[in-house]
Amino acid sequence: MNPVFLAVEAADENPTAVEPAATDPIDDLPLAYIEMDVHGIITRANRAARTLHPYDRGELMGKLAWDFMAADEKDPSFAAYCTTIVNGETPAVVRRSLYDRSGEFRTYELHRSLVRDDEGVPAGMRMLFVDVTEAKKALEDAQRTSLQLQSVMDSMGEAVIVTDSVGFISAANPAAEALLGWRAADLAGRLIEEGVPILAYLSGDRSELDFALSLERRTKGLATILDRNQREMHVEIGTSPVFEKETGSTTGVVLVLRRLELGE
Repeated sequence: MNPVFLAVEAADENPTAVEPAATDPIDDLPLAYIEMDVHGIITRANRAARTLHPYDRGELMGKLAWDFMAADEKDPSFAAYCTTIVNGETPAVVRRSLYDRSGEFRTYELHRSLVRDDEGVPAGMRMLFVDVTEAKKALEDAQRTSLQLQSVMDSMGEAVIVTDSVGFISAANPAAEALLGWRAADLAGRLIEEGVPILAYLSGDRSELDFALSLERRTKGLATILDRNQREMHVEIGTSPVFEKETGSTTGVVLVLRRLELGE
């Protein structure tokens, strides 16, 4: 007999038989996903969210979402949630420190949208969690390094100018501002030839400073340049290519200028 008819007959003979529950497609998402009601109680959570939930915290469903948040973020976050539910505004992406199964607080980016009832009234919120802990740390490390380098540049007594690989100025220290009469903000984005116009240059048998050559190797020479007010001055210019540490590619040039006094 056809297996289909057998299944129908079995169902007829046992009307109380329970059909297998349909698979929730949300469970297949690789990112943690939850839904909350208007009070912030978790009403739905996918497999990834349940996997992140600490063993010692019991069931995830039915819990207040803020139970897993850093203490200093709980009250303002809950207040913001209530305001969003009342106003019905589209919630923005936010970052929160959440305690997960790793046993520590990690930084998650929460992509949120409102759950609405049949009349369009906010009935809760759905959230998708993206772990950005490592990315956040990398950004903070880069910002810290940048500030340290800026401090080094600012403390140097000689004028320092940095360009990108095309020749546009990206940074200048206070000594460069004092030498050239330009503010660093005004120099930024200008071609090096505009910020430091060279009237004459001498270095061994070379009579010009070629930017392409500066990208390849270090150079050093004497030059006559113009400041912002078109006044001539004599300087010593040293250039060095800037290399990207990981790839070794050239990302720009750093120039160091020292004003020459009469007799030098």
